[in-house]
Amino acid sequence: MYKINNNLHVVACGVLLLAGVPCQAASIVFSASGANPAGIQTTVDAFRSALGTLNPNMPGSFGTGRREVNWDGVPDASAAPNNFPGNFFNSNSPRGVVFSTPGSALEVSSNAAVGMVEFDNLNPTYSGIFQTFSPQRLFAPVGSNISDVTFFVPGSTTPSFTTGFGAVFTDVDLATSTTLQFFGVGGANLGTFSVPVANNGLSFLGVNFNAGEQISRVLITSGNTALGPNDGGAVDVVAMDDFIYAEPANIPEPATWTLLWSGATLLFGAARRRSQ
Repeated sequence: MYKINNNLHVVACGVLLLAGVPCQAASIVFSASGANPAGIQTTVDAFRSALGTLNPNMPGSFGTGRREVNWDGVPDASAAPNNFPGNFFNSNSPRGVVFSTPGSALEVSSNAAVGMVEFDNLNPTYSGIFQTFSPQRLFAPVGSNISDVTFFVPGSTTPSFTTGFGAVFTDVDLATSTTLQFFGVGGANLGTFSVPVANNGLSFLGVNFNAGEQISRVLITSGNTALGPNDGGAVDVVAMDDFIYAEPANIPEPATWTLLWSGATLLFGAARRRSQ
């Protein structure tokens, strides 16, 4: 069973830098859980349709549509037991996302040819509790349960923003242990959303903002414990699969900045004339 929740979230966004304008967040939430990929497929496809056509993995912004990361094309050299480079999907395969963690590393699970699939290299019980949405690799931070996603114009170092982001999670056991927290271009908190529970199954959460919000960063909390210990009881270890997000776009120069600059130029000119 899947559900699409339509919620208006009015949040304390603070004041935009130099603009003096408060922000308001409106979001459409796509949420589902199931025992297998079929259990969330309809909701995932609905989120994809809401974002638009899938764009090719090329540099530059297409302006509209969506990008996806499914991890399955990551080469063995960048997968377990090796660390995953956080800028892989902005430089090697330009999709406009860079990943980081306060932990020790990022990791993409190995494939069957290498062995120790689904993070069995970290704990041999994990292939019994984790499953994939798109075979056969998963993603997780190491040494932490926190991942950060920041957006760039694909293939560049130019900061960017998106308007919607979603991810597939595997083996979410506890309510509120796994969340997506969204931040605007100026650092405003656009809201935190909980991923639904699916013990030994798959969960999907996607949030599409539709009131002009610009998401520059998504903080992902996956479970309540970093990968390593056995899952169960109060310990909830969670891994991730496909990421789906709206096409990263250029951050426009705020109109207020232009007005302030013009005003400063006029004041400077007037002061200079008076001093002559």
